[in-house]
Amino acid sequence: MPKAFPEQFRRDVVAVARRREIPMSKIAKDFGISESCLHRWLKQADIEDGVQDGVTAAERAELRESRKRIKTLEQENYILRRAAAYLSQGTSPK
Repeated sequence: MPKAFPEQFRRDVVAVARRREIPMSKIAKDFGISESCLHRWLKQADIEDGVQDGVTAAERAELRESRKRIKTLEQENYILRRAAAYLSQGTSPK
């Protein structure tokens, strides 16, 4: 897994790249990141700023939490169905 860079570092790199005073390849090399990483950061910054359509970091976090909650609820529902089926077997009239 690639190393994580601090958010402030990312913002600084994006700010430099947006000025377009030097080529992207030089910016990436000077900051010790790949060009593809720089392009990804620029794209995500555009999404966060509302310039481009896409999923923001906040929306991504909300989706992740929602998926976890849905999974937990599905597991609880499964357990309750199994318990109800088990309990209804023991109380059926003969």
